[in-house]
Amino acid sequence: MPWDMNDYPASLKNFDPLLRKKTIDIANALLANGYKDDRAIPIAISQAKEWMENASDKEKKELKKESNPKKNDSHDTSSANPDLLDNPVEVFYDEDHWAVKTKDAKRPSDTYDQKIKAVSRAKEIAANKDTKVIIYKKDGTKEK
Repeated sequence: MPWDMNDYPASLKNFDPLLRKKTIDIANALLANGYKDDRAIPIAISQAKEWMENASDKEKKELKKESNPKKNDSHDTSSANPDLLDNPVEVFYDEDHWAVKTKDAKRPSDTYDQKIKAVSRAKEIAANKDTKVIIYKKDGTKEK
């Protein structure tokens, strides 16, 4: 069920209002893309916290000015693929960087210069999706 700033999951109760707003917006978009409530909430929380850490002051001010999310807001559902939700997250070396990608996804979600950072991000994504991480060595063979 979609949420708004007056009706939201209890896990968002103690959030800063701006973080709550971003989380609700992401969660509602995930719901529109076919995710179930119990999966959408932790994913949205993780993504919103990451956005808050990386957003500029200007981006935060713009979000603050935007209207609050509504239960009946429309969301782009053309790019998400809920069929990939249960797939493991892979870490592999590609050209000159380490890539983090859900198995069978078209493109990586993140790339890093350091493998340790890629593995950390993959573990975070996999924990949110309740899947596993598959790590490859630079030569393309699986790590044990």
